[in-house]
Amino acid sequence: MHGDTPHTIGDLARRTGLTVKTIRFYSDRGIVPPTGRSPAGHRLYGPDAVARLDLVRTLRELGLDLPTIRGIADREVSLAEVAAAHAEALAVQIRALRLRRAVLTAVAGRGSTPEETELMHKLATLSADERRRLIGDFLDAALDTGTDPALRGIAPSLTPELPDDPEPAQVEAWIELAELTRDTGFRSALRDLVSRHRADRPPAGAVPATPPRRDAAALARDHATPALAAGVEPASPKADAVVAALTAQYARTLGRPDDDALRRRLANHLESANDPRRERYLHLLAIVNGWPPPENLAPALGWAVEALRARLSP
Repeated sequence: MHGDTPHTIGDLARRTGLTVKTIRFYSDRGIVPPTGRSPAGHRLYGPDAVARLDLVRTLRELGLDLPTIRGIADREVSLAEVAAAHAEALAVQIRALRLRRAVLTAVAGRGSTPEETELMHKLATLSADERRRLIGDFLDAALDTGTDPALRGIAPSLTPELPDDPEPAQVEAWIELAELTRDTGFRSALRDLVSRHRADRPPAGAVPATPPRRDAAALARDHATPALAAGVEPASPKADAVVAALTAQYARTLGRPDDDALRRRLANHLESANDPRRERYLHLLAIVNGWPPPENLAPALGWAVEALRARLSP
């Protein structure tokens, strides 16, 4: 067929690869309307029918519904506008599917109970405002910001911000992190650690130290890491000098005597800081926020605690 010669349904089927039944279905719905009838009463279609059917097939494969396709084919609506709307709808669906995949992956990996699965799904589908409120309440309680407003300044550095289009690993990390915030023991442990940090602060009005003061965990890392690398056992005589240097610097930091009480205080502080849940929270926070992995202080803190306790009086 050439030019303006009408097409039969059979002609259209051969040209488009669609079945006669499918073309008749689209014709009945006004998407590819016939332009007339043959003497035998068969439908005949105009020269634009092939192009319309090709467009219909493409748009159907892209997931558009038939009323929308008819509007596009009849130029009642802009294809660009429809495409933009559907692209956004697909983006929403993709985000939802990623969340579902992350929950199912976590369920499969943990062997979760139905109750745990329901909780994970709720945590994964919280809105951005709900997530911020959950973390904000946790940090306010854990950091005791009501008593010490100065600690509010560090809250942003401990706040996860799940992207609008997260990777599955980020969603899984968010779920686990959100579950951690529900751990009352972890919350109490952080409050204890904050209390120890507060007790180590210089008194109000004191002249700032030069160079700046290091906190207990940073001091332990600085002294214990080289000892660990050298293979020094915490309870061995070779560790004596390391412990002496650590406690002397801590004593200068606090302005206290380097005695048994100070060593016990430092050991308790480092033991509190070495909570594996704290280390896990920081690791998950980095995944959610797309940050580099944080330094793992557990080996250095563990070494320092063992070395200190080996030298405490009974």
